[in-house]
Amino acid sequence: MKQESHQIELGSKAPDFTLVDTVTKDTLTYNNIKGERGTMVMFICNHCPFVIHVIDELVRVANDYRVLGFGFVAISSNDIEKYPQDGPYEMWQFARKRNMSFPYLYDETQEIAKAYNAACTPDLYIYDPDDKLVYHGQLDDSRPQNGVAVNGRSVREVLDALYYSKPLPKIQKPSMGCSIKWKE
Repeated sequence: MKQESHQIELGSKAPDFTLVDTVTKDTLTYNNIKGERGTMVMFICNHCPFVIHVIDELVRVANDYRVLGFGFVAISSNDIEKYPQDGPYEMWQFARKRNMSFPYLYDETQEIAKAYNAACTPDLYIYDPDDKLVYHGQLDDSRPQNGVAVNGRSVREVLDALYYSKPLPKIQKPSMGCSIKWKE
């Protein structure tokens, strides 16, 4: 089912988390992954066509900006009883196949998705160096089968503004994707 991201007040503080990285098996917190210039938190999953459509660009964005001092993390919060393709082992496979250079954390209790008020995959959040939300929205205008090329423009503009200490973009379009698969 298609779902837009919820509107969230800018300036809100990044919720902390303690989750296991499905790739390294390390337990990580927000402070472990945060970057000195800012931090991008991405709620994704393995099977959503919207995520599959943009995952290569998400990896490129992380590779381009990590070296500039930004932190990146992906979190999957889907109910794996109903969606076993989103389980930890499958997450590890997904991350390896796509050469994801950032942690891919499993939110088994779904408490972290709720703390972030995440609604869909992908659901993207960018925080400034003080862990204040400066962006919550789409990667770019591309969607599966809409003919618009994936380029990461919306997110890249925000990361560039943070890096160069420029004004942040005023327009923030919501992300769209598959709804998070909540446990009943």
